[in-house]
Amino acid sequence: MPNNSESNIATADALTFLLHNQHALGAAIEEFTRWLSENEAVTASENAVMAMKTLDTNAKALADAITPLRRS
Repeated sequence: MPNNSESNIATADALTFLLHNQHALGAAIEEFTRWLSENEAVTASENAVMAMKTLDTNAKALADAITPLRRS
């Protein structure tokens, strides 16, 4: 069984990959939102903006979880 430090590193690495996915999804949704807005799909555009806000919130939570794991 890995020691606590090894477990923390593995967990931080996994969370970092999830954080990178959050950023990639956010970029894709941002491009899609721009297209929706340009094509006057207001409701869909507003929903996409809310999805981006959720990704931002969750990305912050992931980053906050990664930092102490990396320090331990």
